[in-house]
Amino acid sequence: MSSPAWLSLSELSASIRDGAVSSFEATQACLESIYRLQPELHCFIEVEADAALAAARRADAEIAKGQYRGPLHGVPLAHKDIFLRQGRASTGGSTILRQHVGEATATVVDRLDQAGAINLGALNMAEFAGNPTGHNPHFGDCRNPWNVERITGGSSSGSAAAVAARLSFASLGTDTGGSVRTPAAMCGVCGLKPTYGRISRAGVIPRAWSLDTVGVLARTAEDCALVTRVVAGHDAHDATTARLDVPDYRALLAQPVRGLRIGIPSESFLSFADQEVRLSWRRNLTELSSLGIDFIEVALPELSNLAVVADAITKCEAAAVHDRWIRSHFGEYSMFVRSRLEAGFHIPAARYLQAIASRGPVLERFMSRIFGAVDAIHLPVTPVKVPTIATTDIESPGQVPQVIANITALTRPFNYLGLPAISVPSGFDADGLPSAFQLVGRPFAEALLLNVAHVYQQVFSWHRRVPPLVARQATPRTHEVGSGK
Repeated sequence: MSSPAWLSLSELSASIRDGAVSSFEATQACLESIYRLQPELHCFIEVEADAALAAARRADAEIAKGQYRGPLHGVPLAHKDIFLRQGRASTGGSTILRQHVGEATATVVDRLDQAGAINLGALNMAEFAGNPTGHNPHFGDCRNPWNVERITGGSSSGSAAAVAARLSFASLGTDTGGSVRTPAAMCGVCGLKPTYGRISRAGVIPRAWSLDTVGVLARTAEDCALVTRVVAGHDAHDATTARLDVPDYRALLAQPVRGLRIGIPSESFLSFADQEVRLSWRRNLTELSSLGIDFIEVALPELSNLAVVADAITKCEAAAVHDRWIRSHFGEYSMFVRSRLEAGFHIPAARYLQAIASRGPVLERFMSRIFGAVDAIHLPVTPVKVPTIATTDIESPGQVPQVIANITALTRPFNYLGLPAISVPSGFDADGLPSAFQLVGRPFAEALLLNVAHVYQQVFSWHRRVPPLVARQATPRTHEVGSGK
């Protein structure tokens, strides 16, 4: 049998439940893969091998006694280092917070712990979630498992790379302007950004509180459904969370999609995107049409205007979050992140307040004009192919806005609107790098997005491909990664 690490989360969950694979075996397999691939990929900031193996032994013992907690019991996971754990430092991808020990555990992490998930460690990320490329000068640039000279996308860079490289079965990330969907697309995994308020942000280091959304990265839509079901729901520690029941997303995956109406923009709307991105997008429309989905052209508003407003909010709120740190640790920020923070201090308060106040009316118009006619919207995730690490490692503050706009033009607007969106692997380009499509839904329509993605993945198996780097490194264990004691 191939390594347990190559199973999907759903497959591993069933194997652990049925006794075919132990949690310890799965955890050991992940740790062995981490040992081999971490030097090339820089996915992790910290690996907690001994603690993970000890937890896996406890999970196996509980399951053997009939104390099975559910589908995540005994499943090894790792998360972006932006979620606080009581008594542990969470860096946010920066050396500034290396001594910043959490006073309480993030709600989403606590819910995973209660579900019996195993924690492998803390994943690398763009510094303070402020870079869509995934560069990090403090812990090393995270590298794409499909080609280590290419970026992973950010800011949930380690999350996407670790899931794609079979180092973790799923990962929590955060999405303020595309930081779950972009790395998911560039690394060939699924990435769900739920509706704003669907998942608690209590205990999450903020980027911009009006836009931040906790999301899930995993290999399949079914895996995203399992994790989202556990972490979603109202939280008394986060007043922005919705008081709505959480659906059984997995149970809704097999709903028929024939006859669904999905909106698409005109060809000219995407004229700024790379030609190969547009070709991939059109090919995917054909694939989805074969499932019985109907496509309707809709007149989307100018997304660049929404992106500009969202960017202003991000800069202002990030400046407020970092005000005390940037004064005392100015030299520890990278040029890229520092230039974005500094800009936030120069945006007039009136402009920020206008951007916040207009959000509701803009969403209301968007809902009536677009979702009055269709069930979801179909777009590329990024307008550009996966760039190299070298070409996006910029040295001038003047280049920062263009890099951000190039990557987030099709994701950031939906953070401003607070709408749910999912990135789904849809093939590979001429360079062998992943391509993906994005579905955007009505508020709290995560079940529909997951449903369409799941039905698509039952027919088109792009998500099952393994990066060549991972396949080459799949050799017998040569190093003891932990004692489990």
